[in-house]
Amino acid sequence: MPKHIIIVGAGPGGLCAGMLLGQRGFKVTIFDKHPEVGGRNRAIRMNGFTFDTGPTFLLMKGVLDEMFELCGRQSADYLEFLPLAPMYRLQYADREISVYSDRENMRAELNRVFDEGTAGYDDFIVNERKRFKALYPCITRDYSDLASFLSWDLIKALPWLAYPKSVFANLGRYFNQEKMRLAFCFQSKYLGMSPWECPALFTMLPYLEHEYGIYHVKGGLNQIAEAMAKVVGECGGEIRLNSGVASLIVENGAVQGVKLDNGDEVRGDEVIVNADFAHAMSHLLQPGQLKKYAPEKLKKLDYSCSTFMLYLGLDKVYDLPHHTIAFAKDYRTNIRNIFADKTLSRDFSFYVQNASASDATLAPAGKSALYVLVPMPNNDSSVDWQAHCQTVREQVLDTLAERMGLTDLREHIECEKIITPGSWERDEYVYKGATFSLAHHFGQMLYWRPHNRFEELDNCYLVGGGTHPGSGLPTIYESARISARLISQKHGVAFRDIDQSRWLKN
Repeated sequence: MPKHIIIVGAGPGGLCAGMLLGQRGFKVTIFDKHPEVGGRNRAIRMNGFTFDTGPTFLLMKGVLDEMFELCGRQSADYLEFLPLAPMYRLQYADREISVYSDRENMRAELNRVFDEGTAGYDDFIVNERKRFKALYPCITRDYSDLASFLSWDLIKALPWLAYPKSVFANLGRYFNQEKMRLAFCFQSKYLGMSPWECPALFTMLPYLEHEYGIYHVKGGLNQIAEAMAKVVGECGGEIRLNSGVASLIVENGAVQGVKLDNGDEVRGDEVIVNADFAHAMSHLLQPGQLKKYAPEKLKKLDYSCSTFMLYLGLDKVYDLPHHTIAFAKDYRTNIRNIFADKTLSRDFSFYVQNASASDATLAPAGKSALYVLVPMPNNDSSVDWQAHCQTVREQVLDTLAERMGLTDLREHIECEKIITPGSWERDEYVYKGATFSLAHHFGQMLYWRPHNRFEELDNCYLVGGGTHPGSGLPTIYESARISARLISQKHGVAFRDIDQSRWLKN
C-alpha cells in the first residue's frame, strides 16, 4: 500500500512536489480552495483576456526543465517557451535602456546609455558566475537540522556571502553611477526587498538573467501550473479544487491529515503545506500547538513588501515591450516609503507587462492584456485599502500616461481587476499582504528560515516562498524537490535525483 501524501495548496510548490512524489509511487492528494490550479501562479480570465495572477518572469528555466525530467518527461512536450529579446526595458526619469542576455547587444546598450559604458560589466559576469556556482549547492540542500547546515558546501561558500554588504553596495565593485547599479539590482524586488537591504549574495539574480535569459510561456506562466497538474494526474495523483483546508489534524505533535472547509476529514501519512507559511501557521492550527512560530511570534518576523495589482483588458494594442520596469523619479525615497516608513508614495516605481506583444493568445484580435504591478508597503502600514483603492488606481493610470505616454488608456479599458495589499491578505490568504512572504535577510535564510521538514510538527513538510530556499518560481520548485527528497528518504523510496544541475554553464 503506497504512503498517502496530502498537499495543502495547488500552487507551484504543491504541484511540483505532487508530480515528483506521484512519479515515485506515492498516493498524492492535493486540496485547493480555488476553482483552478496555480495559487498565485494561476490565470485570471475576463471577457476573453488572460492574465497571470502573480509571476510573469520565467528565470532559471533549467530548474523547471529538471523537474519535468525527474518525472521522466520533457517540459517542451507540455509548454511552449518564448525567449525574450530584449528581456525587459528599464525606464528612468531621464533615460531608458533595453536589457539583453546577448552580450553584444547589452554592451551596445550600456555604452549608449551610461557614461561608464561597459566598464565593470565583464567583471560582473565573471565574478557573479563564480558566486552562483559556489552558492547553488547551498540552495538545493535542506537545512532541517544543524548537521545539514554545517556542510562543507556552505563552508566553501562562506566567502561568497559577502556579509554584511547589500546588493547595492556589492555592485559598487563593478559600477559607479547609482542608475547603472539600479539596472543590476532592481531584481531585489523579486524578493520583496530593498536593494539597500537585500543581502549581497543575491547579486547573483541579475547575473542569472544576463547568463540564461528570461522566458515567456505561451498562454502565460499560469500554463506551467496547468502542465504540472497534468503530470500529477498522469502519475495517479488527485487534485481536489474548490476544497479549502480549514485546519491540520494534529495528534501527539504529529500532523495526521486535514479537515476541509466542508467538515470532511482526510487522513494521510505525511502532509505538505503549500499555503502561505505565516497564514497557515496562524490559521490552520489551534492555539498552543506551536511555540517557535506561535501567532504572537509570527507577527514579529520580518516580511516582504506587498503589491498593488491592476489587470486591464484593452480594446487597443500599445507599442510597448513585453516587460517594462519604471523607477520612481526619487527611487530612494520611494524605497524608504515602502520598506521603512510604510507609507504610500505619489512618486512610485512600477512594472508593466504587455505580454500581448509576444503572445496573441492572451487577448482577442486587435486587443491586449496589460498587467501593472506597483510595489507597496505590506499591511503593517495600516492603510485602509477600501478607502484608498480608487485613489491609487487613478494615480497609477495618471502615472502610466505621464511616464509611458498612455494618455488615452482610460478610454480603452474594456474590463479590469484590482488586487490591493488588503485583498492579498483577505482573499488570497497572504499574511500581512506580503506577496513575497518572509523577508530574505540573513536572519531568515538557510537554517534560519522555516525548515522544509517543519521543525515544530512531525509528518509535516513545507514548500513555497516561506520556506527554504525562498520566493520566486525556481526556488519554490527547489523547495518542492527538497521536501519530496526528504519524504522519499524517510519511507525508503528510491528515486532518481540530479546532484548538480546540468543546465549550468561552464
